Amino acid sequence: MNLRSRTLGSSDLTVSALGLGCMGMSEFYGSADEREAIRTIHRALALGVTFLDTADVYGPFTNERLVGRAIGDRREQVVLATKFGNERREDGSWIGINGTPEYIRKACDASLERLGVEHIDLYYQHRVDRSTPIEETVGAMAELVAAGKVRHLGLSEAAPATIRRAQAVHPITALQTEYSLWSRDPEDEILPTVRELGIGFVAYSPLGRGFLSGAIRRPEDLADDDFRREHPRFQGENFERNLELVERVQVIAEEKSCTPGQLALAWVLARGDDIVPIPGTTRVAHLEENMAALELDLSPDDLEQIDDAAPAGTTAGDRYKDMSRVNL
Repeated sequence: MNLRSRTLGSSDLTVSALGLGCMGMSEFYGSADEREAIRTIHRALALGVTFLDTADVYGPFTNERLVGRAIGDRREQVVLATKFGNERREDGSWIGINGTPEYIRKACDASLERLGVEHIDLYYQHRVDRSTPIEETVGAMAELVAAGKVRHLGLSEAAPATIRRAQAVHPITALQTEYSLWSRDPEDEILPTVRELGIGFVAYSPLGRGFLSGAIRRPEDLADDDFRREHPRFQGENFERNLELVERVQVIAEEKSCTPGQLALAWVLARGDDIVPIPGTTRVAHLEENMAALELDLSPDDLEQIDDAAPAGTTAGDRYKDMSRVNL
């Protein structure tokens, strides 16, 4: 397998062309199997994946501990990304979005301890705190870089104007935002902005939260405690309309002798060498299926056919139940 690498923006941070999102190993997608999760991380590293993505909010807090245990004896193989800003209590209840300097310093120290590492390679603000000027937030993040606790800074779900203000305070290495065949909004303003500023783009949920894999054919396929059951795109008429999109993608995938998920990942990879998708998975078999997308070369005709099947704006339903927390 040819696992290429990509450099995030104009920085010196180089990662595998495909990363691994670890969120689902602890929460949100139904019951978790920690042993299989760690086995999946180890298999990813063995296959050449270097880029692991977590956050303090996942669990809450348990996902960082899991990732820390998984990489304890192989830290040198990993570009480790985590996030702060979505504040939760130990019992899982939500407090809100916090971007204050005092909170950032405490959050970073806590993440370092849970991960069992001396530094974080890429530290994101998970969501923009509208009550705290982005200049104050990024200023505090920059202090962590100066202290050697963090190597690179990132933002997640930030609007173009916010990105520009942040970049004026300290270089931003990466912006992480949802991007896939059914979430193409970044193409309008976000991608042009980060490319102008020399910022890398990390695409989370590149498989549309698993929908684009073709494995979800009805809402009942989701576990009772799967958060996607409350997701607008997985409900009612939205579900049926989005299933039609997946079926169109599946026709093309069959022509290419690949799975719909592999085609969807290959499409994201083909959108630019400055884009790094981080599909999440909890099992080795799914990881290996995703990795095979790197071997799928899409021609201009293929890309045009995919665009015709899944044009921007086709997906039914909002990305989240509460969109006030994103695209600020």
